[in-house]
Amino acid sequence: MKLTAWVTIASLLMYIWTFTQVGKARSAHKVAAPATDGPIEFLIAMRVQTNTVEQLVLFLPLLWLCSMFLSDLIAAILGALWIVGRVVYAVGYYRSPDKRHIGFGISSLAGLGLLIGAVVGLILY
Repeated sequence: MKLTAWVTIASLLMYIWTFTQVGKARSAHKVAAPATDGPIEFLIAMRVQTNTVEQLVLFLPLLWLCSMFLSDLIAAILGALWIVGRVVYAVGYYRSPDKRHIGFGISSLAGLGLLIGAVVGLILY
């Protein structure tokens, strides 16, 4: 499960990146905490961070269940794909909100793969 542990660390580093983008947007656009409203650039950064934490709640348990019951390697590959999808989602969203769909799709398919892997692994266990 060493590979899954590395993917977990990478996913948390990616999340740290998203919330530092919110901090930068707060500073650049003078949006003082605890405000969650401001210019569109701030709202986009906030939405990327919020959506990422919403997705992490599903991703991390599925990643570990797939790793424990099916395969560390399969879980790590799907987990890495999920991270790539989240980065593509974030970069696309930062450029324009209508450019977030490809990254969201990639991470959603990877998450679905982890769910299927966890279920198959439990059935075969």
